[in-house]
Amino acid sequence: MADMRIGIIGLLHESNTFVDSTTTRQHFADTSLDIGSDLIDRWSGTHHELGGFLDGARKFGFEPVPIFAAVAVPSGPLEPKTFHEFVADIVKGVKDAGDLDGILLALHGSTVALNEPDVDGAVVTQVRQQVGSDLPIIMTLDLHANVSSRMISGTTATVMYRTTPHVDQRDRGVDAAGIIARTVRGEIKPVQVLETLPMLMLVLKHDTNQEPAASNLRDTHAVIERQGIVSASIGYAYRQADVADMGTSVVAVADGDEQIARDAACWLARRVWGRRGEFVGDLPSVEQGIREAAAITQVPVVISDVGDNVSGGAPGDSTVLFDEIMRQGLSNALVVLFDPQAAAQCADAGVGSKVQLTVGAKTGNRHGRPVLIQGHVRTLSDGYFYEPQPRHGGRSDNYQGLTAVVETPEQHTVVLTSLRMAPMSLQQVVSLGIDPAQKKLIIVKATIAPRAAYRAVANQFVLVNTPGATTMDLSAVTYRNRRCPMFPFEDDATYMPSN
Repeated sequence: MADMRIGIIGLLHESNTFVDSTTTRQHFADTSLDIGSDLIDRWSGTHHELGGFLDGARKFGFEPVPIFAAVAVPSGPLEPKTFHEFVADIVKGVKDAGDLDGILLALHGSTVALNEPDVDGAVVTQVRQQVGSDLPIIMTLDLHANVSSRMISGTTATVMYRTTPHVDQRDRGVDAAGIIARTVRGEIKPVQVLETLPMLMLVLKHDTNQEPAASNLRDTHAVIERQGIVSASIGYAYRQADVADMGTSVVAVADGDEQIARDAACWLARRVWGRRGEFVGDLPSVEQGIREAAAITQVPVVISDVGDNVSGGAPGDSTVLFDEIMRQGLSNALVVLFDPQAAAQCADAGVGSKVQLTVGAKTGNRHGRPVLIQGHVRTLSDGYFYEPQPRHGGRSDNYQGLTAVVETPEQHTVVLTSLRMAPMSLQQVVSLGIDPAQKKLIIVKATIAPRAAYRAVANQFVLVNTPGATTMDLSAVTYRNRRCPMFPFEDDATYMPSN
């Protein structure tokens, strides 16, 4: 019989403040919005940290008390109404949960509302006010978190993902469950220290299977091995949120000794700061990138549409790369576009029908122009697909709405979805009867995150600096709230460790 009751709460959204759209409660409902026991039904057995919390409950012998969990595809800031409703849902859930021995709190770390730049800190504050100053709250965060002092001061310990692509989410959830079980039982007394660095690590260098991020991962593991250390994390930051806390951070958690935590955090922060110059780099232009990809003889080649990164909040309907592929007269490409209008036209025409469609670039003027295609409707789908393996995002059940597949005379395969979907799973296309291994060029609407899935078929990855909501061109967006100076925006930025 479990000897403790631990509340489970999750609110995860990456909020891009440079897009015109806002995020509503319905956007969360389209992905997952679970209150009470539905949380357990949805997340048990998944590779998400919420699944890790539930695995940890069984492993460490506590009763999970499901309260609230909401996850949405990255997009614009939350509407104020949605933010207030979610906070009210969480507060009510905590009140209704009865006596709790602790809280496991899964947040993203980069959630913004139109009326609140630090949604994660606001949620932490509200939960802390409800449970009092002594109840343990263990927080998990995405690796791409902008960590505020409010988030740290209101929690007992923090655990962030360590890998990109994020294939360790469930493991970090289990870690957090172990920390809270040991804390409640009096085996440890976590204390944590936050170090913030005036720097940004560009996402094109975030693959922890490669340098320089691989060195960050090794250093993190070295800190965790230190005597007295409970956990250590690096927050790589989320650049598309123009907030005061945007930037790199380090969090170290020690057992009862703040100085041990501070020494560990400062050592790790110095290591990260020392390799800051390795986290910048140039990408080829659209024309150059497509020519380089087309010249590679071992195929498929996966081309990352960096400026239309759905997992960074972009719309997923940019035609810039696909247009260039057609301009260069290339064949046999695969592209997924968010285009509910075109998907509906295909459904009206029916499977096997010949169609002429104008696809993509319908959400704004930064992601190319609508492209005219001709072909036949190969497949229509309800858009549901299942991913059994650990993949970036940690989800198993996925839904991209009514989906159509159009084959063109040039052997291009164009997938048209009715809901935005980040390319984290090969099942997104395999479930539609597409064999990605047979394509020459595959355009993915993300940067590093798809690699966990696409390594199974890709012979090479090519990153292209496309325009759009998530472009790597730092001069293309204007920040009003970030810290200054900050590397690489300003070369004269300096870091002074707190120890």
